Amino acid sequence: MRLTAALALLPVLTLAACATPPPADTATLPRLQAWVEGRRVDYVTTDISDAAMAAQAGVNHAPRLRDALGSGRGSITERVYKFSDARQISVFPSAPAAPGAATPDPNYSPLWRLVLVAWKPGSTVRELRSEEAVLAAAEAGEVSLAVTDIVVNCPILPDARR
Repeated sequence: MRLTAALALLPVLTLAACATPPPADTATLPRLQAWVEGRRVDYVTTDISDAAMAAQAGVNHAPRLRDALGSGRGSITERVYKFSDARQISVFPSAPAAPGAATPDPNYSPLWRLVLVAWKPGSTVRELRSEEAVLAAAEAGEVSLAVTDIVVNCPILPDARR
């Protein structure tokens, strides 16, 4: 009986022995989640233009990211909606059509202008899963939106489950 169990584990042990450990020069970042048009996406945050927010997140403080705001139509950022009470995950208005290098989206940029979302007293708090839902809640007077000059570098990651 013991021999049978050992033989059953042999393929697993052989594959484990062949596994390559990650290179010593890799970095690990927290994998975060956000909503995009009703579906969850994963992203990482690497840099933030605001010193306090960068320190709190444990990422690079990059004040020059504000230059991405440009003037008028010169911005290469989109808005990201961050809930000030942290009751829910952030909402991105878009993501690459197919994250990864195979099919790049010419309109995608990982730079986002932070919009703080706060529920107003007396509103029914619920999870908002798209930019349209956030804007509809603002239009209905349920949330306030505070557009900041904070720019965050948050690349959306390829879906590892595909």
